[in-house]
Amino acid sequence: MQHIIEITEDGSHTLYVPELDEHYHSTHGAIQESLHVYLEAGLHHCGKSEINLLEIGFGTGLNAFLTLLDIEKSGKRVKYTSLERYPVSFVDAQMFNYAKLLDPAQEEKFMRLHSCPWGDWVGITPNFHLKKDQMDASNLDDFQPEAPFDVIYYDAFAPEKQPALWTQEIFNQLYTLSNQGAVLTTYCAKGAVRRMLQSAGFQVERLPGPPGKREILRAVK
Repeated sequence: MQHIIEITEDGSHTLYVPELDEHYHSTHGAIQESLHVYLEAGLHHCGKSEINLLEIGFGTGLNAFLTLLDIEKSGKRVKYTSLERYPVSFVDAQMFNYAKLLDPAQEEKFMRLHSCPWGDWVGITPNFHLKKDQMDASNLDDFQPEAPFDVIYYDAFAPEKQPALWTQEIFNQLYTLSNQGAVLTTYCAKGAVRRMLQSAGFQVERLPGPPGKREILRAVK
């Protein structure tokens, strides 16, 4: 898919996909959206010191980078699995301004998130290990993680753009793949998504959204 780099309202980059007429992040602010939806509502809601984390949609690597920076401060350890069907090119990744805005000294680590091989565990830091799987997350039948997940970042494109990624079967599978007490967060607060998460077995709550979005969802097993 063709991507166009754009600047969001908080100064951070996102990608626009003309084919889908869709942005990878909120145009109101990519960094502030990711911090609000995935770290504050998701990662910080998990009390474990060693966390097995699943991300649906590696995208620009922003969620992974923010998570890495966060746990370097907290001292937690994360094994981070990310599923992405259409990887962003390394050339595009070199242009993203996330490290420049957040911590220029961490630019090399951000680029390692993109340059490390797919399909293998890679230690980006002693506390952050990454495994990127290039696969279609709409079919999790062959996905066999080493251990159940404690945190799930559900960051797929919107339901109206990629409906195959928002089905009852997927949320049922994610429920099965998660530990008791696991936390799933998503920017999408549509009623149909909330009901599917509930039908899968999660306890679901609406939370205030980031700028430009009224609500988000947090689901707990």
